[in-house]
Amino acid sequence: MLASWYDEQGSAADVLRVGELADPRPGPGEVRVRVTFSGVNPGDTKKRLGRLGSSMPYPRVIPHSDAAGVVDAVGEGVDERRTGQRVWVYGAQSYRPLGTAAQYTVVPDRQAVPLPDHLSDELGASLGIPGITAHRAVFADGAVDGKLVLVHGVLGGVGSLAAQLARWAGATVLATVRHRTDLDPVDPAVVSHAVALEQENPAAAIRAYAPEGVDRIIEVALSDNADLDSAIAADNAVIAAYATRADRPQLPFWPMLFNNITLRLLGSDDFPLQARRQAARDLTAAAAVGALTIDVGDRYPLEDIAKAHDRVDAASRGRVLLTIPQ
Repeated sequence: MLASWYDEQGSAADVLRVGELADPRPGPGEVRVRVTFSGVNPGDTKKRLGRLGSSMPYPRVIPHSDAAGVVDAVGEGVDERRTGQRVWVYGAQSYRPLGTAAQYTVVPDRQAVPLPDHLSDELGASLGIPGITAHRAVFADGAVDGKLVLVHGVLGGVGSLAAQLARWAGATVLATVRHRTDLDPVDPAVVSHAVALEQENPAAAIRAYAPEGVDRIIEVALSDNADLDSAIAADNAVIAAYATRADRPQLPFWPMLFNNITLRLLGSDDFPLQARRQAARDLTAAAAVGALTIDVGDRYPLEDIAKAHDRVDAASRGRVLLTIPQ
């Protein structure tokens, strides 16, 4: 099969290779998927660079965890009727060496999720890491029907899906963006009120809409927003953080304590199995009824994987996908 891999960590241009590797075979309880699109996530580029203390987990790594494609072979114990089924894939390179930047990937049966016929492969390849992270951020602490949910970075991959999932589940969604110029792309059908963080007093602007505070905060930059989050949180609110810019963020401890705030940290590779399975079901259901849309930014052929990684590292808006040759 044609695939991309790296044998050492480093910059995309220096370590990513493209060439022929042996076709993988599914083991017991696994399926093999012929990949049409492979999703590129910030976590993939961080693993390749060795950031966040990650080392080479295997002598050779085919990167990327997300994909869409068609099941073309099944292992022992898997229903043969899965062969030929369109699927979206998550977790392919989570504690495994063979990701989706290849013509074939092998994953546990449950991690190849049936993709309804009317949904595109591009959407399917965009659901994995950002969708499951967004789902966990929104729902890990219970239902959000009737609650106020604030999503920071609502135009980002996780933020956009978190806002859509919260709205789908009955929440009123508030949101932030960095700049005033970013307000226009915010979808008013999903977000009831959006605030630019560069304005003079974003906390007051949020409190004007939510005088009792917000119930859930989906946080992309905990180190930057800790004081703001404390100022806008309702009593017993949850801050669900999936990223930070500083490794050791400072928190306004006493205000948070007296507000009884729960701080939930989200590491997508290690979500509980049942949470990942529920997320997969809900993401597929929401997408099937048109409640989820994905902003696909750039598509690159497999041979240009280094350019795709550089694009993700540049914090581009919109999903970055690799088109896999058939």
